[in-house]
Amino acid sequence: MAAPKKGRRPAGGQSRPGRALAIILIAMVALTGGMFWSGHTTPRLGIDLAGGTSITLKAKADPGQESAVNETNMNTAVGIIERRVNGLGVSEAEVQTQGRENIIVNIPRGTNEKQAREQVGTTAQLYFRPVLAVTNGAPQAAPSATPSGSPSAKPSASATGATAGEKKSATPTATASTQGRALTEALKAPSPTPTTSASAKPSATGTPQATPKPDPATAALEQKFTALNCLDPKQRTAAGQRVKPTEPTVACGEDAPGVWSKYLLGPAEVSGRDVDDAKGVLDQQRGMWIVTMDFTDAGSKKFQAITSKLSAQTDPQNRFAIVLDGEVVSAPSVRQTLSASAEISGNFTQQTAQDLGNILSYGALPLTFETQSVDTVTAALGGDQLEAGLIAGAIGLALVIIYLVAYYRGLSLIAILSLGVSALLTYVIMALLGPAIGFALNLPAVCGAIVAIGITADSFIVYFERIRDELREGRTLRPAVERAWPRARRTILVSDFVSFLAAAVLFIVTVGKVQGFAFTLGLTTLLDIVVVFLFTKPVMTLLARTKFFGNGHPWSGLDPKRLGAKPPLRRTRRAHAPVDAKEA
Repeated sequence: MAAPKKGRRPAGGQSRPGRALAIILIAMVALTGGMFWSGHTTPRLGIDLAGGTSITLKAKADPGQESAVNETNMNTAVGIIERRVNGLGVSEAEVQTQGRENIIVNIPRGTNEKQAREQVGTTAQLYFRPVLAVTNGAPQAAPSATPSGSPSAKPSASATGATAGEKKSATPTATASTQGRALTEALKAPSPTPTTSASAKPSATGTPQATPKPDPATAALEQKFTALNCLDPKQRTAAGQRVKPTEPTVACGEDAPGVWSKYLLGPAEVSGRDVDDAKGVLDQQRGMWIVTMDFTDAGSKKFQAITSKLSAQTDPQNRFAIVLDGEVVSAPSVRQTLSASAEISGNFTQQTAQDLGNILSYGALPLTFETQSVDTVTAALGGDQLEAGLIAGAIGLALVIIYLVAYYRGLSLIAILSLGVSALLTYVIMALLGPAIGFALNLPAVCGAIVAIGITADSFIVYFERIRDELREGRTLRPAVERAWPRARRTILVSDFVSFLAAAVLFIVTVGKVQGFAFTLGLTTLLDIVVVFLFTKPVMTLLARTKFFGNGHPWSGLDPKRLGAKPPLRRTRRAHAPVDAKEA
């Protein structure tokens, strides 16, 4: 008879259960230590649990372009708003359309909530326009394009970095040494035509000649420029709005806190779409915050063309205005051709510079939006719902434990310990995923965690029933534990794969809070496999070696008599042919 080979493991056996237990113990200690080291010992909460702000935006189309409010542009706006808010590190911001022309933005309370509220509806239409005239922000008695060197010419942030409040020449310039960082990279525009010419001009012979009468559109623009009062917030806001980029316009710009200038601007030559990247940085030499911009290839060519033309003009026609959503952010002058990059300087703080860079980096909204409502969502309602959900989960868990104790008796100890390990891993991983990927726990996610209790308990039940089936066949506990594992393992993997596939599909095809349910369901399903393989099976293997379980104690849940086990399996001896006495 051949001797058994040494080192051969039984089918589905596990020769070293302690190794698997050591792996999961090390993982639990490492994850828990990482949670405390990161300082985030609780999961982030969503808007329904932590409270926050809900903003309703309504799309507005420019005159004659009502068809621009369509599904494509609305979906594009949703994507841009999401990237802006996520770029600020706000967790679980929810952006979705409502009806044909509304967008709902839900921002949870927490880090950068205020910045996110300010940026969600900002259209961020950026244009570089040539300056035709500039004067102080008060309404004028008569149209007057401020000539070069006039005391009323108040330049805003210039290419050399000086702000409007500083006393300096009215012709700030961009030199070669400041080319890379100046707020210069501006537009191309035809030679600006003076827009104010009501008085007679002397001819070369000294004879006064009447200036040609401007066309009605030019006259209307001059009148608008003259009457504009930039000290009035309503006029200031409406000044540069709803104007086509190809048309001249008027706009206001803040030179210093409370000090405004008004500008007469030519058609736009470079737009925000020509900006490849933008960010707020601190200029160490000048000690001020600026926004640097890099142009696309096409944008660089446009910018080179406009700076080439502007550099041949005199102040203020050698200046270009950087106009954001109808307001002049900066208006530097140009003395030489520039192309590669530009910067915007002015009265920026660190936050405002970084906000503007964030907005420009993710692009302009394809539509103009007005804020319909801004509602503060309290956590009271969500807290009540969370409390009700936790109570329901506790009741469900208690019923599961009662069933396990009543039906499986001693085996219920393994199930309860496994549920505890699964709950600990789920909590720690959720706490770590908050700062890592912005995961926030909301009510649907809590529901997903509660549903996972049943999925995890189902895996234990499958394994326990397979062991009992082996005991009913007459095997002892230790072989039964090892022989039951391969069949139980296949069933558990198939069941968990179906659950994970459903969670993945749900996560992909849904938006908003339903994704929280799908994510939590998928996470707990993966953890169920980890716990069953690295904890439940090894613990069962170790307990099978004890007298309480190995001898089938009535309270072990593995009593052969209660299970109706067959007599122990015995090997049948091979029958031998009779031999006669001589052979014996």
